[in-house]
Amino acid sequence: MPVITATIRQHTMRAHLPGRPTVRAASSVEHQAMLASRLTTRDKWLLALLHEHRVLTTHQIRDAAFPSGRSTRQRLRDLYLWRAVSRFQPFQQFGSAPMHYVLGPAGAAVLAAEHGLDITELGYRHDRAMAIAHNQRLAHTVGVNDFFTSLIARTRHTHAPETVEAWWSETRCARHFGDLVIPDSYGRWRTETPGGDMREVEWFLEFDTGTESLTKVSRKLTGYARLAESTGITTPLLIWLPTTRREAGARTALARVHAQLDNPHAVPVATAAADLLNPSTPHPSPAEAVWLPLTSARAHRAAPRYRLAELPEAWPGLAPPAEPSDDSSEAGQVQAASPYRLPPPSPIPPRATPNRLARGES
Repeated sequence: MPVITATIRQHTMRAHLPGRPTVRAASSVEHQAMLASRLTTRDKWLLALLHEHRVLTTHQIRDAAFPSGRSTRQRLRDLYLWRAVSRFQPFQQFGSAPMHYVLGPAGAAVLAAEHGLDITELGYRHDRAMAIAHNQRLAHTVGVNDFFTSLIARTRHTHAPETVEAWWSETRCARHFGDLVIPDSYGRWRTETPGGDMREVEWFLEFDTGTESLTKVSRKLTGYARLAESTGITTPLLIWLPTTRREAGARTALARVHAQLDNPHAVPVATAAADLLNPSTPHPSPAEAVWLPLTSARAHRAAPRYRLAELPEAWPGLAPPAEPSDDSSEAGQVQAASPYRLPPPSPIPPRATPNRLARGES
């Protein structure tokens, strides 16, 4: 029957959707008891990842932890209905944007309880979590997270002995280094050589979306120089740019500032561009040979690009990263974090539970 001749009430149009508990009900003892019997180890890992990195898309969650898009959507639907996660879909002029997920009130209550905290001590508020939907830095945050989830996807789907050892958010970096510089992220990558030796590289990431002036991007080197002088630790700075054309301009500006530093060797820099990746290859990622050290700024344009694991070879004097348990390293400084902050979640997801594997929901 045409709608114009038969009025349909709005609530009946939504009747097919399962109900969701209110925010208050999601934090109730009864709801938490229900979640205790349904949330898997991987679910709780995902909640911690959302708390650390603010927002992840459906594609990023699939790349990081699930074997297929179908299983990703099914599980995220459950977590959404339980208010463990919340979601939104940004406006996109052409096509449809993927669903974006943030930590929900029930998920925050689970995380807080796991660490013996009140939800206020966790620093969580649902309205603040959802505010990223309208934040001007949404695309930037999603881009940084895509950088790392593509690395995780590579470790999960290739037979190469590689792994992401650390992935810190901008917020965590700000707590540790914010008086000097605020990196977009901190990462650590480990790979095994054909001879059986383990090789590691750590870095601070500056993710450029093309909206900042190249002068502003290059001036960040002075902050990293102050950080290296203050800590006595030399940590490479990786700058990811959208195109090789912008990369060329950035390298000119960076080389000018880098040469004026008191100790340029304390700030190793390498650049890469997103359009160097081949989207038709399976699991393209920043681990590929796309990195050009700034030491090559005056070299021939055909200077070879390095794989992520090979970057230490570009800086012969670079000391290997300290072990994470060593408080002298950036990764070791997590011990100095506020007691009301959670430790950084492992970038590697736990295995799916056997009962879900048996039901084909891995």
